[in-house]
Amino acid sequence: MTQATTNKVNLLGLTLAQMEAFFEQLGEKRFRAGQVMKWIHHFGVDDFADMTNVGKALREKLENTAYIRGPEVVSEDISEDGTRKWVIRVASGSCVETVYIPQNGRGTLCVSSQAGCALDCSFCSTGKQGFNSDLSAAEIVGQVWVANKSFGTIPAKMDRAITNVVMMGMGEPLLNFDNVVAAMSIMMDDLGYGISKRKVTLSTAGVAPMVDKLGEVIDVSLALSLHAPNDALRDQLVPINKKYPLAVILDACKRYITGLGEKRSLTVEYTLLAGVNDQPEHAAELVQLLRDVPCKVNLIPFNPFPHSGYERPSNNAIRRFQDALHHAGYNVTVRTPRGDDIDAACGQLVGQVADRTRRSERYIAVRQLNA
Repeated sequence: MTQATTNKVNLLGLTLAQMEAFFEQLGEKRFRAGQVMKWIHHFGVDDFADMTNVGKALREKLENTAYIRGPEVVSEDISEDGTRKWVIRVASGSCVETVYIPQNGRGTLCVSSQAGCALDCSFCSTGKQGFNSDLSAAEIVGQVWVANKSFGTIPAKMDRAITNVVMMGMGEPLLNFDNVVAAMSIMMDDLGYGISKRKVTLSTAGVAPMVDKLGEVIDVSLALSLHAPNDALRDQLVPINKKYPLAVILDACKRYITGLGEKRSLTVEYTLLAGVNDQPEHAAELVQLLRDVPCKVNLIPFNPFPHSGYERPSNNAIRRFQDALHHAGYNVTVRTPRGDDIDAACGQLVGQVADRTRRSERYIAVRQLNA
């Protein structure tokens, strides 16, 4: 990026309110913000010269003060099941991954919020890379922009339209709060991507204070990466539990769901690890733990990655766990692995992260020692 460009504003990451403020600073009418947002997000335009309903004088002014740039696509892979994965380079020089999953008339995009992750959940390959950087709002919403452009101009490709966005890619979204909220606001704005608030989901490993803060500014759907029915086990699997134990994070999630004022429920994500958290006693504990939480449970059979130390449970163990929750009255689904032939399944996203924490060095050293 040139020095001249760094002095300009990337309009891709501006919310409507921010865009209106930008145009007012230029001495222009606020309605210009809506015109430009439509060109960017509805039609994927990144050249002001193509904005035919914007006057020549304003286009020239925009050329001098702003630009539109999505993240760089390093590669795109397509799975046998139709899943797509993009490797995207961000400003820090690291790469993140974005995954598109077409299924049952829906198109779900799994979006990353950080390059790497600081939380180091033991069963997640992303966490083994350590942490490099937060993504900007433009880099987050830019993943939707990139995916949309790859499918052609909407509505010409309605069969491939993105109907759902899940903030479940690389990183902990609530640790990049402002940029994630701005990006989700653009996703839901009719001048952006017009995705329903019920179909934009933020997944957290349990940053309890930020769940409360989230409820003050936005009303997207919420998912909790739970993965254990008691604090002792969750401390091992999800280390942030030592700071915000189950009672604390579940109370925060209940406050968030209650604050929506609608019939909305929490999605509980539970990765099943063979012999670790998939036994009948774990299912019984989970039933009791969630008894006062309006929720549905999404069971995720572990997707292996090298030297993880964990294995996928047998189909019988998965079915037994699911049945126990069903019989207790819970709405339970088992996530079908998608895109595992291109390493795009849940927990497999790795990107290429310049690790600031040196966790990846330590992890590689341990793998070599145990080899």
